[in-house]
Amino acid sequence: GSGAGGSSEAAAGGTGGGGWRRPHGPLQRYYGPSAAEAAEAAPDPTDINEPHFDPEAFMNKVRSECPLGQLLAREAALGREIRALDSDMQTLLYENYNKFISATDTIRKMKVDFRYMEAEMDDLAANMAAISASSARVSAALQDRHRRGAQLAGVQALLRKLQALVEVPGRLRRWAGTEPVRALRCYARARAVLRHYRHLPSFRAIEDESHAIMAELAQRLRTRLREETLDPKELTECVEMLLQLEEPPEELSEEFLSQAGARLEAELAALEAELPTSDASGAATTPPPTSDILDFVDRGSSAFVGTLCQLASSYRTLFGADTGRLEPFAATLATRYFELLERRLALERGLGDTSLLVRALDRFHRRLQALLELLPAGAAAAATLVARAARERVDRYLRALQTFFLGCLGDVRQALAAPRPPGKEGPGLPDLLATLATSVLGQLKAVLAYVQLFTARDVAFASLPYFKGEFCVTAVREGLVVAFVRWLCRTARGFADGPAERGAPAAPPALLLLLARLCLDYESSTISYILTLTDEQFPPQDSGPPVTPGPALGAEARAAAQRLLDHYVQVQGAAVAQMLRKSVETRDWLGTVEPRNVRAVMKRVVEDITAIDVQVGQLFEEGVRRAQSSDSSRRAFSVYSSSRAPSRYAPSYTPSAPMDTHLLSNIQKLFSERIDIFSPVEFNKVSVLTGIIKISLKTLLECVRLRTLGRFGLQQVQVDGHYLQLYLWRFASDERVVQGLLDEVAASAAHRCLDPVPMEHSVVELICERG
Repeated sequence: GSGAGGSSEAAAGGTGGGGWRRPHGPLQRYYGPSAAEAAEAAPDPTDINEPHFDPEAFMNKVRSECPLGQLLAREAALGREIRALDSDMQTLLYENYNKFISATDTIRKMKVDFRYMEAEMDDLAANMAAISASSARVSAALQDRHRRGAQLAGVQALLRKLQALVEVPGRLRRWAGTEPVRALRCYARARAVLRHYRHLPSFRAIEDESHAIMAELAQRLRTRLREETLDPKELTECVEMLLQLEEPPEELSEEFLSQAGARLEAELAALEAELPTSDASGAATTPPPTSDILDFVDRGSSAFVGTLCQLASSYRTLFGADTGRLEPFAATLATRYFELLERRLALERGLGDTSLLVRALDRFHRRLQALLELLPAGAAAAATLVARAARERVDRYLRALQTFFLGCLGDVRQALAAPRPPGKEGPGLPDLLATLATSVLGQLKAVLAYVQLFTARDVAFASLPYFKGEFCVTAVREGLVVAFVRWLCRTARGFADGPAERGAPAAPPALLLLLARLCLDYESSTISYILTLTDEQFPPQDSGPPVTPGPALGAEARAAAQRLLDHYVQVQGAAVAQMLRKSVETRDWLGTVEPRNVRAVMKRVVEDITAIDVQVGQLFEEGVRRAQSSDSSRRAFSVYSSSRAPSRYAPSYTPSAPMDTHLLSNIQKLFSERIDIFSPVEFNKVSVLTGIIKISLKTLLECVRLRTLGRFGLQQVQVDGHYLQLYLWRFASDERVVQGLLDEVAASAAHRCLDPVPMEHSVVELICERG
C-alpha cells in the first residue's frame, strides 16, 4: 500500500471504508461476473458473443426477421469475421509463444514451494493441537471455580432466607397493627417454608409465634367486621384478609351477607323514609314527598342497586360462583326495593310530566341490568313493575280524557243556557259542535303523543316484548282509544237513556241534538281517523291479541246518535204537546163564544216548530220531501167542507148527512194510511220535524177525544186546525201526515160535539189570514 501503484487505491479505499481495499475490477474481468450478477442478467441465446449462444435459435431469428438480401449480406459478413478471427488467433499464438514457455517454468517452481508449505502446515497443526489441550485444561479449571462460586451463592441465599425467617415474627408483630395487608403478604411468603420444615424445633418455634400473631390479627379483623360503619370496599378487604388467614369460608360468607344486609337495609330505610306512612284508616300521616320520581329512582339506583351489585360482585370474587346463599339474599332485598318503588309510583296520582316518568323508568331499567345478571329471576318482576307503571299512566290519561270531555260538555251546556242580551246572539250549534269535536280530538292526539314516549327508540325498556305488542294493543288501542270512544258514546246516550236525578235539570234539547251529530260524525269519519292514527303510532303485531274493528265501534256510535235523535224528537214533541194539552184541558168548550181569532197557543206552536226547524237545520241536512200538492196551504178538512168545497177532496161531513158520523169516520180510517207516531227518525231535518209534528198532533187528537164540545167549540177547533194546516205542512216530509192527523182531530171534535154545525170555509180562511 505504500508503493506508487497502490496509493490511488488506498486513497479510494480510505474515502469509502477508512482502510485499504484490494482492487477487484481486473479479477472480476478475468473470472467473469459473480453468481448473483449472472443470475440477474437473463441469457440471450441469439447473442453470438454470449456463452449461451444457440445457433439454431439465432438462425430462426435471422430467417424470420431478415429478407433474402440481408441474409446473403449477413452470410458474407460472418465469413469475413471468421477469417479475421482465425488470423488474429494465429498472430496471438505467435506473439505469446515465449510467455507460454515462461509460464510452464513458473508452474514447476510453484509445485516445489507448495510441498514446502505442506510441511509447514503439518508443524502448525501439531502446535494448534497442543494449544487446544491446554485450553481444555484451563476451561475445566474455570468451570470448577464457577461451580464452587454458585454453591457459595446458594449458601449465602439460604443464609439470607434463614435470616428472613428468623425476622418474620418481628415483622409480623410490627405490621399486624398498622399494616395488616403487608403483614399478610409476609406471612403468606413464609408460611409454606415454615410448614415444610416444622419438624425442626427452630422452625416450629418461628411458626408457632407467627401463628399466634396472625390469630390476634384475625380476632381484630373479626371485631372490625362487625362494625356498622364499614363501607362495601372495607368489608370486602376485611373478609379477603380473613380468607387469607384460612378462616372458615362458610362463617365468613354468613357474616359478609349479614353485614351487607344491614347496610342495604339502612339504604332501603332511607328510601322508605321519603314515602308517606299510613295509619290504620289508610290515610296518609305525612305529607307527600317533595322530590320527583326521577330523583327517587336516581337515589335508589345509585345507592341501593349500586351497593347491592358491588357487594354481590365482591361475594362472587371472595367465595366463588356458588350463589346458594347470594341469590335468596339478593332476591329478598330486590323485592323490597321493587315494593318501595311501586309505592312511590302510586303517589304519581296526577298526570304530571310523563317524560319525567319515562326517564325515571328508563333509568331504573338500565341500571337494573347489572343486578339482573346476578339475579335473573328478578327480570320478570322488573318488567312487570315498568309495565304496571305504564298501564297506570294510560289509565290516568283515560280518566283525564273523560274529565276533559265532561268539562267540554259543561261549557256547551253553559253556553246554551247563558242569557242572550237583546240584539246579540251567542255561538251557534255548528260552532259549539266544532269546538267540542276539535277540543276532544286535539286532547286525544296530545294524549297519544305523551303515551308514545313509552315506546320511543331511545328508551331501554321499549325493547321488552310487552311494549312491542300487548302495550300497543291492549293498553293503548283498546284500553285508551277504544275505551274512550265507547265511554263517550255511553255518556252521550246516557242523556237519553238515564232518568234525570231528582232535582237535577234535564239535558237541554239542543245538547241532545249536538251530541247526536257528534256521535254521527264519529261513526262516519272520526273513529276511522283515530284508529288509523293509533295504529300508525302504536303498530300492532300480527300475532297479537284481537282488536276491535272500526265498523263495530262505528255501529255503537251510530246507535247512540239514533237514540239521542229519537229522544230529541220525543222531548221537543212532548214540549209542544204539553202546550196543546193544557190549552185543551183549561178551556170551556161548551160555553165558549163564537170564534173570531186563532188561539194564541196555535201561534206559539207554529213559532216553536219554526224555531226547532232552524235549530235542526244547523246540524243536519234538509232531507227528502214528498211532492206537495199545489194548494197545500188552502187545504180544508173534509169534515168541515161546505157545499162550496172542491169535489176532489174527501166526502164532506155535514149535519144533514144521512150516514152516522161515527160510522163515517171509521170508514175513512179504513182507507187512510196508518201513521206510526213513535217510529225511529232519520238523520235529516225533515224526518226530525215530521216526528215532532206527529207527536204534537197525536196529543191534540187524544185531548180532543176526552172533551165535550158545543157548536162554537167545534168551530174553534176548525179554525185552529186550519191554521195549523196552513203552516205545518211545509215542515213535514209528507203533507198527508199532517192532513190525516188534523182530519182525525176534526172528526173527533165533530163526534164529541153536541151541536155539530161547522163554520163556513171562507170565514175560516178569513179568520186564519187575519190571525
